[in-house]
Amino acid sequence: MDKLIIKGGFPLSGDVQISGAKNAALPVLISSLLAEEPVRITNVPYLNDIKTTVALLAQLGVEIELDNSQVVNVDASVVNTVCAPYELVKTMRASVLVLGPLLSRFGRAEVSMPGGCAIGSRPVNLHLKGFEAMGARVSVENGYIVAECDHLKGARIFMDQVSVTGTENIMMAAALAEGVTIIENAAREPEVVDLACFINTMGGNISGAGTSEIRIEGVNKLGGGEHRIIPDRIETGTYLIAAAVTGGDVCTRNTSPGMLDAVLEKLKEADVEIEVGIDWIRVRGKGKRPRAVNVRTDPYPAFPTDMQAQFLMMNCIAQGTGLVTETIFENRFMHVHELQRMGASIKLEGHTAIVTGVNKLFAAPVMATDLRASACLAIAGLVAEGETLIDRIYHIDRGYDRIEEKLAQLGASIKRVSGQEYKKMTDLTPYQSPHIAVSN
Repeated sequence: MDKLIIKGGFPLSGDVQISGAKNAALPVLISSLLAEEPVRITNVPYLNDIKTTVALLAQLGVEIELDNSQVVNVDASVVNTVCAPYELVKTMRASVLVLGPLLSRFGRAEVSMPGGCAIGSRPVNLHLKGFEAMGARVSVENGYIVAECDHLKGARIFMDQVSVTGTENIMMAAALAEGVTIIENAAREPEVVDLACFINTMGGNISGAGTSEIRIEGVNKLGGGEHRIIPDRIETGTYLIAAAVTGGDVCTRNTSPGMLDAVLEKLKEADVEIEVGIDWIRVRGKGKRPRAVNVRTDPYPAFPTDMQAQFLMMNCIAQGTGLVTETIFENRFMHVHELQRMGASIKLEGHTAIVTGVNKLFAAPVMATDLRASACLAIAGLVAEGETLIDRIYHIDRGYDRIEEKLAQLGASIKRVSGQEYKKMTDLTPYQSPHIAVSN
Protein backbone atom coordinates (compact mmCIF):
# COMPACT_ATOMS: atom_id res chain seq x y z
CA MET A 1 0.00 0.00 0.00
CA ASP A 2 1.50 3.32 -1.10
CA LYS A 3 2.36 6.08 1.36
CA LEU A 4 3.36 9.73 1.14
CA ILE A 5 6.36 11.17 2.96
CA ILE A 6 6.31 14.96 3.20
CA LYS A 7 8.96 17.23 4.67
CA GLY A 8 7.45 20.51 5.80
CA GLY A 9 8.74 24.05 5.69
CA PHE A 10 8.88 24.80 1.96
CA PRO A 11 6.63 27.64 0.68
CA LEU A 12 4.86 26.61 -2.52
CA SER A 13 5.53 28.71 -5.59
CA GLY A 14 4.65 28.56 -9.28
CA ASP A 15 1.79 27.55 -11.57
CA VAL A 16 -0.32 24.41 -11.24
CA GLN A 17 -2.61 23.05 -13.94
CA ILE A 18 -6.05 22.07 -12.65
CA SER A 19 -7.48 18.79 -13.92
CA GLY A 20 -11.03 18.03 -14.96
CA ALA A 21 -13.55 17.65 -12.16
CA LYS A 22 -13.92 14.14 -10.78
CA ASN A 23 -17.46 14.85 -9.63
CA ALA A 24 -18.41 15.97 -13.14
CA ALA A 25 -16.51 13.29 -15.06
CA LEU A 26 -18.11 10.35 -13.23
CA PRO A 27 -21.78 11.18 -14.04
CA VAL A 28 -20.87 12.31 -17.57
CA LEU A 29 -19.11 9.02 -18.27
CA ILE A 30 -22.01 7.06 -16.81
CA SER A 31 -24.60 9.06 -18.76
CA SER A 32 -22.97 7.79 -21.96
CA LEU A 33 -25.06 4.66 -21.30
CA LEU A 34 -27.99 6.70 -22.63
CA ALA A 35 -26.36 7.19 -26.04
CA GLU A 36 -26.89 4.93 -29.04
CA GLU A 37 -23.87 6.41 -30.83
CA PRO A 38 -20.21 6.93 -29.79
CA VAL A 39 -19.27 9.90 -27.60
CA ARG A 40 -15.93 11.55 -26.93
CA ILE A 41 -15.18 13.09 -23.53
CA THR A 42 -12.10 15.26 -22.95
CA ASN A 43 -10.34 16.81 -19.93
CA VAL A 44 -11.00 13.63 -17.95
CA PRO A 45 -8.76 13.36 -14.85
CA TYR A 46 -6.65 10.23 -14.49
CA LEU A 47 -7.93 8.94 -11.16
CA ASN A 48 -8.75 5.64 -9.51
CA ASP A 49 -12.46 6.51 -9.50
CA ILE A 50 -12.29 7.12 -13.25
CA LYS A 51 -10.60 3.76 -13.79
CA THR A 52 -13.29 2.11 -11.66
CA THR A 53 -15.99 3.77 -13.77
CA VAL A 54 -14.31 2.64 -16.98
CA ALA A 55 -14.15 -0.91 -15.63
CA LEU A 56 -17.82 -0.74 -14.60
CA LEU A 57 -18.92 0.45 -18.04
CA ALA A 58 -16.81 -2.26 -19.68
CA GLN A 59 -18.46 -4.83 -17.40
CA LEU A 60 -21.82 -3.72 -18.80
CA GLY A 61 -20.58 -4.38 -22.35
CA VAL A 62 -19.67 -0.81 -23.29
CA GLU A 63 -16.70 -0.33 -25.61
CA ILE A 64 -14.52 2.25 -23.88
CA GLU A 65 -11.00 3.58 -24.30
CA LEU A 66 -9.15 5.64 -21.69
CA ASP A 67 -5.71 7.10 -22.26
CA ASN A 68 -3.32 9.32 -20.33
CA SER A 69 -4.12 12.30 -22.55
CA GLN A 70 -7.40 12.90 -20.69
CA VAL A 71 -9.59 11.61 -23.53
CA VAL A 72 -12.19 8.86 -23.18
CA ASN A 73 -14.06 7.39 -26.15
CA VAL A 74 -17.28 5.56 -25.28
CA ASP A 75 -19.54 3.42 -27.46
CA ALA A 76 -22.59 2.22 -25.54
CA SER A 77 -24.52 1.13 -28.63
CA VAL A 78 -24.19 -2.43 -27.32
CA VAL A 79 -24.83 -3.21 -23.65
CA ASN A 80 -24.98 -6.90 -22.76
CA THR A 81 -25.94 -6.75 -19.08
CA VAL A 82 -27.81 -4.38 -16.78
CA CYS A 83 -26.17 -5.68 -13.59
CA ALA A 84 -23.50 -3.62 -11.80
CA PRO A 85 -21.72 -6.10 -9.50
CA TYR A 86 -20.64 -5.63 -5.91
CA GLU A 87 -16.95 -6.11 -6.76
CA LEU A 88 -16.90 -2.78 -8.63
CA VAL A 89 -19.64 -0.81 -6.90
CA LYS A 90 -18.28 -1.40 -3.37
CA THR A 91 -15.35 0.99 -3.86
CA MET A 92 -17.24 3.95 -5.32
CA ARG A 93 -20.58 5.35 -4.22
CA ALA A 94 -21.11 7.15 -7.54
CA SER A 95 -21.64 3.73 -9.13
CA VAL A 96 -25.29 4.02 -8.10
CA LEU A 97 -25.64 6.53 -10.96
CA VAL A 98 -25.89 3.68 -13.48
CA LEU A 99 -29.41 3.01 -12.16
CA GLY A 100 -30.99 5.95 -13.98
CA PRO A 101 -29.62 5.45 -17.50
CA LEU A 102 -29.94 1.64 -17.46
CA LEU A 103 -33.53 1.79 -16.22
CA SER A 104 -34.51 4.50 -18.70
CA ARG A 105 -32.92 2.93 -21.76
CA PHE A 106 -33.36 -0.80 -21.09
CA GLY A 107 -36.25 -0.98 -18.63
CA ARG A 108 -34.26 -2.77 -15.92
CA ALA A 109 -31.25 -2.16 -13.70
CA GLU A 110 -29.60 -4.24 -10.99
CA VAL A 111 -27.02 -2.36 -8.95
CA SER A 112 -25.26 -3.44 -5.79
CA MET A 113 -25.76 -1.18 -2.81
CA PRO A 114 -22.94 1.38 -3.14
CA GLY A 115 -19.74 1.91 -1.13
CA GLY A 116 -17.20 4.73 -1.04
CA CYS A 117 -15.75 6.95 1.69
CA ALA A 118 -16.97 6.23 5.23
CA ILE A 119 -17.95 9.85 5.92
CA GLY A 120 -21.56 9.24 6.86
CA SER A 121 -24.93 8.06 5.68
CA ARG A 122 -25.72 8.93 2.08
CA PRO A 123 -28.96 7.05 1.46
CA VAL A 124 -30.20 6.31 -2.04
CA ASN A 125 -33.87 6.53 -1.06
CA LEU A 126 -34.20 9.89 -2.84
CA HIS A 127 -33.11 8.24 -6.09
CA LEU A 128 -35.54 5.35 -5.67
CA LYS A 129 -38.51 7.58 -4.75
CA GLY A 130 -37.87 9.54 -7.93
CA PHE A 131 -37.83 6.41 -10.07
CA GLU A 132 -41.04 5.17 -8.44
CA ALA A 133 -42.72 8.51 -9.14
CA MET A 134 -41.86 7.93 -12.80
CA GLY A 135 -43.49 4.49 -12.79
CA ALA A 136 -40.63 2.17 -11.89
CA ARG A 137 -40.96 -0.85 -9.63
CA VAL A 138 -38.09 -0.87 -7.14
CA SER A 139 -36.97 -3.51 -4.64
CA VAL A 140 -33.83 -4.53 -2.75
CA GLU A 141 -32.84 -8.16 -3.24
CA ASN A 142 -29.73 -9.83 -1.80
CA GLY A 143 -27.89 -6.52 -1.44
CA TYR A 144 -28.87 -5.31 -4.92
CA ILE A 145 -31.23 -2.51 -5.92
CA VAL A 146 -33.50 -3.89 -8.64
CA ALA A 147 -35.53 -1.40 -10.68
CA GLU A 148 -37.89 -2.27 -13.53
CA CYS A 149 -40.33 -0.41 -15.74
CA ASP A 150 -42.30 -0.79 -18.95
CA HIS A 151 -41.49 2.79 -19.85
CA LEU A 152 -40.71 5.68 -17.54
CA LYS A 153 -43.13 8.60 -17.59
CA GLY A 154 -42.43 12.19 -16.69
CA ALA A 155 -43.39 13.34 -13.20
CA ARG A 156 -43.03 16.24 -10.81
CA ILE A 157 -40.49 15.17 -8.19
CA PHE A 158 -39.73 17.07 -5.02
CA MET A 159 -36.40 16.23 -3.38
CA ASP A 160 -36.85 16.04 0.41
CA GLN A 161 -33.26 17.20 0.75
CA VAL A 162 -30.77 18.54 -1.74
CA SER A 163 -28.87 15.62 -3.27
CA VAL A 164 -26.34 15.95 -6.07
CA THR A 165 -26.32 12.28 -7.11
CA GLY A 166 -30.06 12.06 -6.57
CA THR A 167 -30.63 14.99 -8.92
CA GLU A 168 -28.23 13.52 -11.48
CA ASN A 169 -29.71 10.03 -11.37
CA ILE A 170 -33.29 11.27 -11.84
CA MET A 171 -32.17 13.70 -14.55
CA MET A 172 -30.56 10.85 -16.52
CA ALA A 173 -33.60 8.62 -16.09
CA ALA A 174 -35.90 11.43 -17.24
CA ALA A 175 -33.83 12.12 -20.37
CA LEU A 176 -35.49 9.18 -22.19
CA ALA A 177 -38.78 9.16 -20.28
CA GLU A 178 -42.13 9.89 -21.89
CA GLY A 179 -43.23 13.45 -21.22
CA VAL A 180 -41.84 16.15 -18.94
CA THR A 181 -40.14 15.68 -15.58
CA ILE A 182 -39.71 18.54 -13.12
CA ILE A 183 -37.17 18.16 -10.28
CA GLU A 184 -37.92 20.58 -7.45
CA ASN A 185 -35.33 21.42 -4.77
CA ALA A 186 -32.72 20.16 -7.20
CA ALA A 187 -28.99 20.37 -6.54
CA ARG A 188 -27.43 23.45 -8.13
CA GLU A 189 -23.78 22.33 -8.28
CA PRO A 190 -21.71 23.10 -11.39
CA GLU A 191 -21.27 19.34 -11.88
CA VAL A 192 -25.05 18.99 -12.29
CA VAL A 193 -24.95 21.74 -14.92
CA ASP A 194 -22.10 19.98 -16.72
CA LEU A 195 -24.09 16.74 -16.88
CA ALA A 196 -27.12 18.58 -18.29
CA CYS A 197 -24.90 20.20 -20.94
CA PHE A 198 -23.55 16.80 -22.00
CA ILE A 199 -27.01 15.22 -22.23
CA ASN A 200 -28.17 18.18 -24.31
CA THR A 201 -25.12 17.74 -26.56
CA MET A 202 -26.34 14.18 -27.24
CA GLY A 203 -29.79 15.48 -28.17
CA GLY A 204 -31.49 15.80 -24.79
CA ASN A 205 -33.78 18.60 -23.70
CA ILE A 206 -32.90 19.84 -20.20
CA SER A 207 -33.37 23.36 -18.91
CA GLY A 208 -32.98 25.02 -15.52
CA ALA A 209 -29.81 23.18 -14.48
CA GLY A 210 -28.00 25.34 -11.94
CA THR A 211 -31.30 26.43 -10.36
CA SER A 212 -33.49 24.66 -7.80
CA GLU A 213 -35.97 23.57 -10.50
CA ILE A 214 -34.82 21.48 -13.44
CA ARG A 215 -37.10 20.65 -16.39
CA ILE A 216 -36.39 17.57 -18.49
CA GLU A 217 -38.43 16.88 -21.61
CA GLY A 218 -37.87 13.25 -22.55
CA VAL A 219 -36.72 12.34 -26.06
CA ASN A 220 -36.96 9.04 -27.95
CA LYS A 221 -33.20 8.50 -28.18
CA LEU A 222 -29.84 10.15 -27.63
CA GLY A 223 -27.01 10.17 -30.14
CA GLY A 224 -23.29 10.92 -30.02
CA GLY A 225 -21.30 14.04 -29.31
CA GLU A 226 -18.16 15.50 -27.75
CA HIS A 227 -17.88 17.18 -24.37
CA ARG A 228 -15.13 18.77 -22.26
CA ILE A 229 -15.30 18.22 -18.49
CA ILE A 230 -15.32 21.37 -16.36
CA PRO A 231 -12.31 22.17 -14.11
CA ASP A 232 -12.18 20.66 -10.64
CA ARG A 233 -13.19 23.40 -8.20
CA ILE A 234 -12.23 21.27 -5.19
CA GLU A 235 -8.75 20.55 -6.53
CA THR A 236 -8.41 24.27 -7.21
CA GLY A 237 -9.44 25.16 -3.66
CA THR A 238 -7.07 22.59 -2.21
CA TYR A 239 -4.03 24.11 -3.92
CA LEU A 240 -5.14 27.61 -2.94
CA ILE A 241 -5.22 26.53 0.72
CA ALA A 242 -1.84 24.82 0.36
CA ALA A 243 -0.35 28.06 -0.96
CA ALA A 244 -1.95 30.13 1.80
CA VAL A 245 -0.77 27.98 4.72
CA THR A 246 2.79 27.65 3.42
CA GLY A 247 3.06 31.40 2.85
CA GLY A 248 3.63 30.73 -0.82
CA ASP A 249 2.70 32.24 -4.18
CA VAL A 250 0.73 29.87 -6.42
CA CYS A 251 -1.39 30.41 -9.53
CA THR A 252 -3.97 27.75 -10.39
CA ARG A 253 -4.43 27.55 -14.17
CA ASN A 254 -7.27 26.20 -16.36
CA THR A 255 -9.79 26.67 -13.58
CA SER A 256 -13.11 28.50 -13.24
CA PRO A 257 -13.18 31.20 -10.53
CA GLY A 258 -16.95 31.63 -10.77
CA MET A 259 -17.49 28.18 -9.25
CA LEU A 260 -15.49 29.10 -6.14
CA ASP A 261 -17.16 32.26 -4.86
CA ALA A 262 -17.79 30.92 -1.34
CA VAL A 263 -14.24 29.56 -1.03
CA LEU A 264 -12.62 32.76 -2.30
CA GLU A 265 -14.69 34.91 0.06
CA LYS A 266 -13.48 32.85 3.03
CA LEU A 267 -9.87 33.11 1.85
CA LYS A 268 -10.20 36.89 1.65
CA GLU A 269 -11.70 36.87 5.13
CA ALA A 270 -8.60 34.95 6.24
CA ASP A 271 -6.49 37.88 4.96
CA VAL A 272 -5.11 35.85 2.05
CA GLU A 273 -4.19 37.94 -0.99
CA ILE A 274 -6.07 36.76 -4.12
CA GLU A 275 -5.96 37.74 -7.79
CA VAL A 276 -8.51 36.36 -10.26
CA GLY A 277 -8.50 36.12 -14.05
CA ILE A 278 -10.80 34.49 -16.59
CA ASP A 279 -9.42 31.01 -16.03
CA TRP A 280 -6.88 31.42 -13.23
CA ILE A 281 -6.65 32.25 -9.52
CA ARG A 282 -3.48 33.36 -7.77
CA VAL A 283 -2.88 33.22 -4.02
CA ARG A 284 -0.09 35.04 -2.21
CA GLY A 285 0.41 33.85 1.33
CA LYS A 286 2.69 36.83 2.01
CA GLY A 287 4.79 34.71 4.35
CA LYS A 288 2.43 35.20 7.29
CA ARG A 289 -0.19 33.18 9.11
CA PRO A 290 -3.75 33.57 7.84
CA ARG A 291 -6.56 34.60 10.16
CA ALA A 292 -8.93 31.94 11.51
CA VAL A 293 -12.36 31.92 9.84
CA ASN A 294 -15.75 30.45 10.68
CA VAL A 295 -17.00 27.96 8.10
CA ARG A 296 -20.39 26.26 7.72
CA THR A 297 -20.93 23.72 4.96
CA ASP A 298 -24.14 23.81 2.94
CA PRO A 299 -25.26 22.87 -0.57
CA TYR A 300 -23.98 24.93 -3.51
CA PRO A 301 -23.63 27.88 -3.91
CA ALA A 302 -22.79 27.94 -0.19
CA PHE A 303 -19.51 26.64 1.24
CA PRO A 304 -18.75 23.11 -0.07
CA THR A 305 -18.42 20.17 2.29
CA ASP A 306 -15.53 18.94 0.13
CA MET A 307 -13.48 21.97 1.26
CA GLN A 308 -14.26 21.61 4.96
CA ALA A 309 -11.20 19.53 5.89
CA GLN A 310 -8.81 21.86 4.06
CA PHE A 311 -10.16 24.99 5.79
CA LEU A 312 -10.15 23.24 9.14
CA MET A 313 -6.47 22.51 8.57
CA MET A 314 -5.82 26.17 7.68
CA ASN A 315 -7.43 27.21 10.96
CA CYS A 316 -5.02 24.88 12.77
CA ILE A 317 -2.10 27.23 12.03
CA ALA A 318 -4.06 30.48 11.73
CA GLN A 319 -4.20 33.43 14.10
CA GLY A 320 -7.18 33.16 16.42
CA THR A 321 -10.01 30.66 16.77
CA GLY A 322 -12.41 29.52 14.05
CA LEU A 323 -15.56 27.38 14.13
CA VAL A 324 -16.03 24.75 11.42
CA THR A 325 -19.57 23.36 11.23
CA GLU A 326 -20.40 20.34 9.05
CA THR A 327 -24.07 20.06 8.02
CA ILE A 328 -23.86 17.59 5.13
CA PHE A 329 -22.14 14.44 6.48
CA GLU A 330 -22.24 13.38 10.12
CA ASN A 331 -18.89 11.54 10.16
CA ARG A 332 -16.72 14.03 8.32
CA PHE A 333 -14.43 14.98 11.18
CA MET A 334 -12.29 11.84 11.22
CA HIS A 335 -9.26 13.88 10.16
CA VAL A 336 -9.45 15.84 13.43
CA HIS A 337 -7.81 13.09 15.49
CA GLU A 338 -4.94 12.82 13.00
CA LEU A 339 -4.37 16.59 13.09
CA GLN A 340 -4.38 16.47 16.88
CA ARG A 341 -1.52 13.95 16.66
CA MET A 342 0.42 16.69 14.84
CA GLY A 343 -0.19 19.24 17.61
CA ALA A 344 -3.39 20.90 16.42
CA SER A 345 -5.72 22.40 19.02
CA ILE A 346 -9.21 21.21 18.09
CA LYS A 347 -12.27 20.57 20.23
CA LEU A 348 -15.30 18.76 18.81
CA GLU A 349 -18.80 19.73 19.93
CA GLY A 350 -21.39 17.82 17.94
CA HIS A 351 -21.18 18.88 14.31
CA THR A 352 -18.80 21.78 15.06
CA ALA A 353 -15.02 21.79 15.42
CA ILE A 354 -13.57 24.63 17.49
CA VAL A 355 -10.07 25.22 16.13
CA THR A 356 -7.52 27.45 17.83
CA GLY A 357 -4.47 28.19 15.74
CA VAL A 358 -1.03 27.16 16.97
CA ASN A 359 2.36 28.50 15.92
CA LYS A 360 3.60 25.18 14.64
CA LEU A 361 2.52 21.64 13.74
CA PHE A 362 4.86 18.67 14.18
CA ALA A 363 5.30 15.73 11.85
CA ALA A 364 3.77 12.41 12.81
CA PRO A 365 2.64 9.19 11.13
CA VAL A 366 -1.01 9.75 10.19
CA MET A 367 -3.70 7.77 8.41
CA ALA A 368 -6.02 9.07 5.70
CA THR A 369 -9.66 8.23 6.40
CA ASP A 370 -11.37 9.61 3.29
CA LEU A 371 -10.63 11.52 0.10
CA ARG A 372 -10.67 15.10 1.39
CA ALA A 373 -9.11 14.14 4.72
CA SER A 374 -6.17 12.85 2.67
CA ALA A 375 -5.67 16.27 1.10
CA CYS A 376 -6.02 17.92 4.50
CA LEU A 377 -3.23 15.75 5.93
CA ALA A 378 -1.01 16.40 2.92
CA ILE A 379 -1.39 20.16 3.50
CA ALA A 380 -0.62 19.65 7.18
CA GLY A 381 2.55 17.81 6.20
CA LEU A 382 3.62 20.77 4.07
CA VAL A 383 3.70 23.07 7.12
CA ALA A 384 4.69 20.62 9.87
CA GLU A 385 8.17 20.55 11.35
CA GLY A 386 9.83 17.29 10.31
CA GLU A 387 8.71 14.48 7.98
CA THR A 388 5.10 13.38 7.95
CA LEU A 389 4.13 9.88 6.85
CA ILE A 390 0.62 9.55 5.41
CA ASP A 391 -0.78 6.03 5.15
CA ARG A 392 -3.78 4.75 3.15
CA ILE A 393 -3.30 7.28 0.36
CA TYR A 394 -5.46 5.20 -1.97
CA HIS A 395 -8.14 7.62 -0.80
CA ILE A 396 -6.29 10.59 -2.30
CA ASP A 397 -5.76 8.72 -5.58
CA ARG A 398 -9.53 8.54 -5.94
CA GLY A 399 -9.85 12.29 -6.38
CA TYR A 400 -6.52 14.08 -6.94
CA ASP A 401 -4.72 13.73 -10.24
CA ARG A 402 -0.96 13.19 -9.62
CA ILE A 403 -1.00 15.26 -6.43
CA GLU A 404 2.60 14.48 -5.43
CA GLU A 405 3.86 15.50 -8.90
CA LYS A 406 1.96 18.78 -8.85
CA LEU A 407 3.06 19.64 -5.32
CA ALA A 408 6.68 18.75 -6.13
CA GLN A 409 6.55 21.09 -9.15
CA LEU A 410 5.52 23.85 -6.74
CA GLY A 411 8.55 23.19 -4.54
CA ALA A 412 7.16 20.76 -1.98
CA SER A 413 9.39 18.04 -0.55
CA ILE A 414 7.12 15.06 -1.15
CA LYS A 415 7.69 11.46 -2.11
CA ARG A 416 5.41 8.49 -2.81
CA VAL A 417 6.73 5.13 -1.66
CA SER A 418 5.26 1.67 -1.90
CA GLY A 419 4.67 -0.39 1.22
CA GLN A 420 7.62 -2.58 0.29
CA GLU A 421 9.90 0.42 -0.25
CA TYR A 422 8.90 1.89 3.08
CA LYS A 423 9.57 -1.39 4.84
CA LYS A 424 13.10 -1.43 3.42
CA MET A 425 13.60 2.18 4.52
CA THR A 426 12.57 1.37 8.09
CA ASP A 427 14.24 -2.04 8.47
CA LEU A 428 17.16 -0.44 10.34
CA THR A 429 20.01 -1.93 12.26
CA PRO A 430 20.65 -0.50 15.76
CA TYR A 431 23.48 1.59 14.26
CA GLN A 432 21.41 3.20 11.49
CA SER A 433 19.73 6.54 11.79
CA PRO A 434 15.92 6.43 11.78
CA HIS A 435 15.85 9.57 9.65
CA ILE A 436 14.18 9.10 6.26
CA ALA A 437 15.66 11.33 3.60
CA VAL A 438 13.27 12.94 1.11
CA SER A 439 14.56 14.64 -1.99
CA ASN A 440 13.25 18.12 -2.60
